[in-house]
Amino acid sequence: MSNLDRQAAPSVCGGRGFVAAEPVRELLSPRTVRLGESTEVRRLLPNLGRRMVGAWAFVDHYGPDDIADEPGMQVPPHPHMGLQTVSWLHEGEVLHRDSTGSLATIRPRELGLMTSGRAISHSEESPRQHARLLHGAQLWVALPDAHRSVEPHFQHHTDLPTVTAPGLTATVLLGALDGTPSPGTTYTPILGADLTLSRDAEPNLPLDPDFEYAVLSMSGHTHVDGVPVLPGSMLYLGCGRTSLPLRADSDAGLMLLGGEPFEEELIMWWNFIGRTQAEIETAREDWTTGSRFGQVKGYDGGPLAAPELPPLPLKARGRVR
Repeated sequence: MSNLDRQAAPSVCGGRGFVAAEPVRELLSPRTVRLGESTEVRRLLPNLGRRMVGAWAFVDHYGPDDIADEPGMQVPPHPHMGLQTVSWLHEGEVLHRDSTGSLATIRPRELGLMTSGRAISHSEESPRQHARLLHGAQLWVALPDAHRSVEPHFQHHTDLPTVTAPGLTATVLLGALDGTPSPGTTYTPILGADLTLSRDAEPNLPLDPDFEYAVLSMSGHTHVDGVPVLPGSMLYLGCGRTSLPLRADSDAGLMLLGGEPFEEELIMWWNFIGRTQAEIETAREDWTTGSRFGQVKGYDGGPLAAPELPPLPLKARGRVR
């Protein structure tokens, strides 16, 4: 997954100064971004008013798109550093290739988790023979300083644990929900869960009061702590909650994202997360000259070119603008 914006703007994120230390209800509206040749996404993070939720630093929601007569997702090889990528589907398939030699087809409710560490490159595409609909989310997790130079690796988990309640099935992507842990490797206290709700369900999810949370609506009509959240929007919830009431007015799908507020201040530019301008400049140069990030073999096409750096200095500051 990539930020393909040719006028890529830096985002400053991290730091605890702007974390809501109490429960809030802050509805975040997306902005529309083109991803590759034929996919349009709704970008929820980074947002003008909210840069991170725990270590979650980037959230795109896309679909459902009818790609029966289209190539679907086509994202050429591109680099990452300092983060983990999470591929999550409700419908369709995505073929993942990366510079460590990984090759995997990710299907609905399977976890594709790529840890870039010091450097990795990858591509994503819909298989030539693909399902009619494509619907999912693409997310990044910032790596803390102690682990941001780990060896790059990819994990594909096809059988994830679930937590159930009347009218609710929660699939645990990362971290743990109600004592049920995901097999995905994490480097900060974090939670990612996919919630499937039946019409008229009214579950009450247990939460960690030390975490901040947000809920992304994938489909259907739901109320989150009394607030209607439409598909493609996200409700930021702050910290201090021990539970979260939900109500489904139809069959619905949500993603619950949370974690301890990320203390370090970051610079996120294009597909890199760093701490200084020099790190970002070096990463761009290394990608442009073909060093450090490796090669993605098997993709039918060339790699993405890096956009130009902005003229103003890049400086890590805080979580919100």
